[in-house]
Amino acid sequence: MAYIGERLKIGDTYIKNNILCAPLAGYTDFAFRKLCYFFGAGLCFTEMVSAKGLKYNNEATRQLLYKDESEPQTAAQLFGSDPDILREACESEYLKDFGIIDINMGCPVPKVFKNGEGSALLADMPRAEKIISACKESGKKITVKFRIGLERGKPFAAEFAKMCEGAGADMLTVHGRTRDMVYAGEPDYAQIAAAKNAVNIPVIANGGVFTRADAEKMLEETGADGIMLARAAMYDPHVFAEILGGGSEWDRRAAIEGQIADMLPFYGEKFTLVQMRKMAAFYIRGMRGSSAFRAKLLACGSIAELRAALDEIFFA
Repeated sequence: MAYIGERLKIGDTYIKNNILCAPLAGYTDFAFRKLCYFFGAGLCFTEMVSAKGLKYNNEATRQLLYKDESEPQTAAQLFGSDPDILREACESEYLKDFGIIDINMGCPVPKVFKNGEGSALLADMPRAEKIISACKESGKKITVKFRIGLERGKPFAAEFAKMCEGAGADMLTVHGRTRDMVYAGEPDYAQIAAAKNAVNIPVIANGGVFTRADAEKMLEETGADGIMLARAAMYDPHVFAEILGGGSEWDRRAAIEGQIADMLPFYGEKFTLVQMRKMAAFYIRGMRGSSAFRAKLLACGSIAELRAALDEIFFA
């Protein structure tokens, strides 16, 4: 069993610790990842990026891969269903700064599933195997994030994990829920453990971890090599410091201002405002009067208004 904070090895690449930040569509942009690294995350992943979007030079897709020079070994996550297109994406100029590529085989969203991508690949193991093998030809470290199955009562994590390892995967992240559970319900520790016991590559456990106690239980119950945080990080990026033993207090106002300062030059005011209204609303959770302030934040029409509202919240 691994312990919290242990160094992690992916292929021949070492990661400073085994507490990872999940790829989160709409959230894990470079400014958010920078904050997670500041609080101690061992490895962060980009938002889910369409391999097909890269093939057709989609500007919005390319933006998802922007990486700040201060970031260490950030991994890129790709999704798709065509092995050749995914391999081309791994070999493309867009991913030249990413040594670790994660293949999404767990996204439960209907739009993705209907295209034969994300968790739909759980039902097409031969195609999933071809995708991993093709991506491995790029010379990158290839990791795979997948769920334990499609339906409750019909898990097959160990079988899928064995396939991934055989196809060349360097690490696996197992979300302990089936596709039909989406993000609700207790993760299945036994299935994550079965996947871990079936392979000789690192296995990261994902699902339902919000505190250090949750992380300790997940490692004890599954024998996994590390933990991946998703919603916990989105709501409170300081959770990495808390799990790693770095205290319980953080300067939320400074963190928000830091993200704004990072995002404005790259994204412009409109996108930054929309993004930071929702992020700030997450970060003030649990503060006195947070419900009323959340409504005020979401009504802000400019960065100046957002900053004024934040001053009211934090300095009133």
